Amino acid sequence: MNTVATKVAVVGSGISGSVCASSLARNGVSVTLFESARGPGGRMSQRREVSEDGKELVFDHGAPFFTVSNAEVLGLVREWESRGLVAEWKQNFGSFDCSSNKIFNMEQEGLTKRYVGVPGMNAICRALCQEPGVERKFGVGVGRMEWLESENLWSLTGLDGQDLGHFQGVVASDKNIVSPRFTNVTGRPPPLDLNLVPELAAKLQDIPVIPCFALMLAFAEPLSAIPIKGFTMINSEVLSWAHCDSSKPGRSAASERWVLHSTMEYANSVIAQTGLQKLSEATLKKVAEELFHEFQSTGLSISQPFFKKAHRWGSAFPATSIAKEEKCLWEKNKRLAIAGDFCVSPNIEGAIVSGIAAASKLTEMLSCL
Repeated sequence: MNTVATKVAVVGSGISGSVCASSLARNGVSVTLFESARGPGGRMSQRREVSEDGKELVFDHGAPFFTVSNAEVLGLVREWESRGLVAEWKQNFGSFDCSSNKIFNMEQEGLTKRYVGVPGMNAICRALCQEPGVERKFGVGVGRMEWLESENLWSLTGLDGQDLGHFQGVVASDKNIVSPRFTNVTGRPPPLDLNLVPELAAKLQDIPVIPCFALMLAFAEPLSAIPIKGFTMINSEVLSWAHCDSSKPGRSAASERWVLHSTMEYANSVIAQTGLQKLSEATLKKVAEELFHEFQSTGLSISQPFFKKAHRWGSAFPATSIAKEEKCLWEKNKRLAIAGDFCVSPNIEGAIVSGIAAASKLTEMLSCL
C-alpha cells in the first residue's frame, strides 16, 4: 500500500472511535484521530473540578461502569485489565423506591461483573489513542467531510476552515456528524452530507437520543446511611440513577463523591424551555438544586455537599440500534464506516463491538488496494 492508501481518519474519540483507531493501527493502517474536545472519552470522559477551598475533584459523570457478554470484547477487557486500565467494581448495588423510600433488589457483591476504567473511565480511551500508529488531534472539530470523486479520496476540513488532509477511508464514530442536532447547536450544516451516502441516509436521518443531566456531588464525610454504592431510582420523575464515584477502584478517598443522573423526562422538560444551546450558569444551578433536592427526599440522611455542579448530556445516550446485524454502517465504494453504540446496543459494550467491526471493514478493504 502506498502512503495515501494507508491513511484513515477516525472522527470522535469515544470508546467506539478509540477501539477502532487502535485496531486499525495494530493492523498497519496509519490513523489520524480527530476530537473536538480537549481529550478522549466521549461519555466515558472524566470531569475535573476544583471546589471553592481549592480541592481537586474528579468524576465519571457519564457512563458509570460497563458490563460484558461478548467474547471478543471480554478478550479486550482482559487485556486492558492486565495493563491496569480496567478493574472490576466490586460493590453492592440495588434499587431505591421513591414511593416507599426503601432499598430493594440488593445484589450480592460480584454477582454481576461491573468494569470501570482506572484511574478514570477515560483511561481506556486515553491509552488506546496513544498507541503507535495513531496520530491524535484533540481540540479539532471536523466541519466538513467531502468526497473527491476524481481522486477517490476523502477531504476533511476543520470547523475553523483549516484543511485537515486527504484520507483513503473515514470512520465517523460521532452520530452528530450527520445529525440535525449539529445544526441546532452550532448553526452549521452537519459535516457529512447525507446525499453522499443515500443508501444510509434513511437510517442516519434522525437517531433518537435520551437526554440526561448529571449532578456531581462531593461530601466531607461518607454518606454512611446508604448501604449500597449504586442504585437505580424507581418511581421518581427526576432521578434515574445514583452511584458513589469514589468507591470505584483507583479513586481518591479524600472525599466521598456521588454522581446522579436525571430521568429523560426531567431533561426533556428543561430542554423544552432552554433549547440545545449552551446553558446559562443560572439554569445549571437550578437543575443542580432540583436534582439534589430529589436525592435528599429519599430520607437517607444526606448531608450538605461542599461541591455541587450539574452537567447536561444532550445527545450522548442513543435510544435505538440501527445496525444490529452489520454492527456498523458501511459504504464500500467510498470506504466510509459509521460506528457507535447507536449501531449495536446503547451501551459501552455495543460501542466497542461497533468500533471493532468498522476497523475490520476498513482493514479488509485497504488490504485489497
